[in-house]
Amino acid sequence: MFKREVQSIKDLIMRNMRVQGLETPLLQKRVMDAWPLIAGPAVERYTRETYIRNQTMYVQLTNPALRADLSMRRQEFVRLLNNHVGSNVIIDIRFN
Repeated sequence: MFKREVQSIKDLIMRNMRVQGLETPLLQKRVMDAWPLIAGPAVERYTRETYIRNQTMYVQLTNPALRADLSMRRQEFVRLLNNHVGSNVIIDIRFN
C-alpha cells in the first residue's frame, strides 16, 4: 500500500481560492460583515456604508460625535476585526 497525505476540505478550498485570487476578496467581505457584530447595534444604526480599499476600511457614519469617539478607538477595531476573521486583512479604519 502507498501512503496518502490527508488534507481537510477547508484547506483544499482555501488553497484553490488563493490560486484563483479569490481569498483576499472573501476575507474582506468577512471583515465588512463582522463590523455590526464587533461595533454593536448602537453603532450599526448610524453606519451608512462600509468598504475596503488598499487594506483600509472606510466606515461612513451619520453621527459626527460617534465618528469622533470611534476614531480614537481605531486600532482596537482593527485588532478585533482581524482577530474575528483570523487574518490581517486591514491595517487601518477611517471614519467618514
